[in-house]
Amino acid sequence: MGIGSSLMEVRGLSLKLSNFTLDGTAIVIIFVAYGLGCFSTAYYLVRLQTGQDIRTIGSGNVGAKNAYRVLGIPGFAITFLGDMLKGAIAVWLAITFNLSTIGILLVILAVVAGHIWPATLNFRGGKGASTALGAILVFDTLLGLILLGLAALTWALIRRFTLSGLIVIVAAPIITWVMGRSTMSVIGMTVLAFLLLIVHKDNIHGIIR
Repeated sequence: MGIGSSLMEVRGLSLKLSNFTLDGTAIVIIFVAYGLGCFSTAYYLVRLQTGQDIRTIGSGNVGAKNAYRVLGIPGFAITFLGDMLKGAIAVWLAITFNLSTIGILLVILAVVAGHIWPATLNFRGGKGASTALGAILVFDTLLGLILLGLAALTWALIRRFTLSGLIVIVAAPIITWVMGRSTMSVIGMTVLAFLLLIVHKDNIHGIIR
């Protein structure tokens, strides 16, 4: 049996090796997704309303939590929704152009990477959780809603925004597996979780201390 037609059996699921191929359309959309990620909602919102650079304020992070420090609840809400929206748009494009599962997962990683390392801001952006959630909500709506509900529940119990987010990040690939999603989806969520945990390493160290 040739390599192109061989199957990898993992937990009873067959994954064709041909699914790993990416055509020109997929590559273009991956780059577009990175570009969408580079639009840092908090940076432009704070610039517009105060003229300041959010990277010089508070934690210096270009995300919803730091936007809250500068603009209060409205700043947090707009940034959170804006960052979610760009993740959602990226995955919507991938689905519209019929990308394979691995193509969509790469688009998710690209838009999150754009948020974390935006070329427009000298590769200094946010931490990607909101953008990842928006992308997951379009990729797998039920999974996204479960993660959103888990985030709300953990925050209600422990009242710590960052810790709640970290719990959801760790839980994402586990819940994906429990829901019986494809092996590729589980792998993609695992890689995404690993990326987000690396970016949150300082927060993790702070919580441990």
